[in-house]
This record gives sequence, structure tokens and C-alpha cells, in this order.
Amino acid sequence: MHVAALEMELHIGASDSLKAKRAVVRHLVETARRRLGVSASEVAYHDLWQRAGIGFCTVAPDAHHVEEILDKVERFVWSHPEVTVVSSVRHWLDLDP
Repeated sequence: MHVAALEMELHIGASDSLKAKRAVVRHLVETARRRLGVSASEVAYHDLWQRAGIGFCTVAPDAHHVEEILDKVERFVWSHPEVTVVSSVRHWLDLDP
């Protein structure tokens, strides 16, 4: 079993309120969950209008499959026109055999 998390920090330049920011974040989180089957949540910068931290997580039987899923998540987020990705970091969970 292989488990990895993807942490993305985003800048949402067009956002002029928390409500506008949350609409973009909600779209990213819910669409990633539905289309790509990952767990997702806003994890940082809750009170800032133009900054968001989103975490995605997936589990698969092999590391290659985990990489493919997280690659798709990254492409999806990068393709969103209202979002600029500030950073993207992957974290792997090491499990004892």
C-alpha cells in the first residue's frame, strides 16, 4: 500500500473577498474529489482573501499509480485560470512492512 499527500499553496488574484476565494477553493476541492477520487481539503490561509492552502491525499496499491493520480491533480489545479500555484510539495507516508 502506498500513500501520498500533495500540498499546494495558491494565489487567487481575482478574489476580492473570502466568499469569492472560497468559491474557487470549493470548486477545486469538490471537483478533485469527484473526478480524481482523492481526499481534499483547504488546510491553510483560511482568513486571507487571495491565498489558499489545499491538501490532497490518495492511496493506491503501487507507487506509480499514486504518482499518476497526483500528477492529474496538479495538472487540474494548474489549468484553473483563476489560480496561480505558489508551491506544490508531495509527502509520502512510509509504512512498515
